[in-house]
Amino acid sequence: MYKKRNALIIGLLVVVILGGIILFLPPVWERVSYHAQEIYASVKYKLFPPQDALFVPGQGTPNAIGTSVQATLAAQKTATPEPTIITPGPTPSPTSTPIPLPPTVFLKGVRQEMEEWNNCGPATLSMNLSYWKWSGNQDSIAPIVKPNSRDKNVMPYELQDYLQNNTDFQSILRDGGDMQTLKQLVNAGIPVMIEKGFSTVEQGWMGHYELVVGYDDTKNEFLTQDAYLQISSPDSKYFSITYDDFYQNWRAFNFVFLVVYPQEKQNDVMNLLGPLWDEPTAFQIAHDRALSETTSLTDARDRFFAWFNLGSTLVKQLDYSGAANAFDQAYLLMPDIAEKLRPWRIMWYQTGPYYAYYYTQRYNDVINLANTTLNPMAEPVLEESYYWRGLAEAKLGDQTSAIADLKKSMTVHPGFGPAVSALQQMGVTP
Repeated sequence: MYKKRNALIIGLLVVVILGGIILFLPPVWERVSYHAQEIYASVKYKLFPPQDALFVPGQGTPNAIGTSVQATLAAQKTATPEPTIITPGPTPSPTSTPIPLPPTVFLKGVRQEMEEWNNCGPATLSMNLSYWKWSGNQDSIAPIVKPNSRDKNVMPYELQDYLQNNTDFQSILRDGGDMQTLKQLVNAGIPVMIEKGFSTVEQGWMGHYELVVGYDDTKNEFLTQDAYLQISSPDSKYFSITYDDFYQNWRAFNFVFLVVYPQEKQNDVMNLLGPLWDEPTAFQIAHDRALSETTSLTDARDRFFAWFNLGSTLVKQLDYSGAANAFDQAYLLMPDIAEKLRPWRIMWYQTGPYYAYYYTQRYNDVINLANTTLNPMAEPVLEESYYWRGLAEAKLGDQTSAIADLKKSMTVHPGFGPAVSALQQMGVTP
């Protein structure tokens, strides 16, 4: 009897030890920790709804903000310099002549790849590159663009940096895109990555990358490859999105798009983009559209994104005062958005307000916005928010908090360049 009991105990110990070893294998632990984090986040968000944590700008009133924005924008618009085209070599001038397009186009050859945890950017870029016969996958990209696997987001510029530093492909990243340009690129055999808003019943609003691989004018739909949505059957080769839904969701990210292509396609891409090839012109296109939509749209969330886009574009045009006013107007609209629809994760993906408030010396607003972003999160892993909060704390003379936040930024994103530079300038070893 004792021998049987001892054998049972030893057997159980062996199972526990082997189970522990298997559990801590990276692929297994990644899945376990993912589900554990999902459960924790679900509980926390039910107890403390993050959509209720609203950032309130600390300066200005609605009327003053609106008047200031319009005056600033009017001055900015008349002062915009003539854009110049900079290309890596002799290329033909871009043309905006409309290209007659077939009613339906679908690009084959993309290897569908389901994203791992918070891996939407790397997975979608991997799918994009697979069209050009690239042999890697998201695991080739993710460790470089997000050294911390728990990082919530990869910025478009980080994906472009990966392409420049790790592949032979060319790329162009622009705001202010339009559906006709997407169709022209796809018709020419060039898929396009976009970043857009995306909602689920469980998660609410979030940002998401998608690869446009076709369109169907007979159904008013774009055809896409998606790293989050599972294709339901072998006969399903793409996900379709109506033009209206596509445009509305794309608005959430200022109509940003990333075109990846081999060097020999350079002239084709330039001519297909037309005026969007030139970055200052693209900024102005995005600016004018956003400004128009601040008054033409009626839905509170759509108007929030219009004002936010206006602020983001003005940041890129170095008009920080106008940008700060535009972001103020956006955040004043947040309480008017139904709670379930609020884009409370917006600062996970975009950083324009930090630039605008910091460079207009509104340091308390930088700190309050970072707090409103980080505190409700189940797992606060946003290097940009820690970084900007640290800069603002330093300006207000709180060196201890500033150093702690800048180091936290580097913990979240090892080697994060801006935080390294800021600490070095403060005489602190990163």
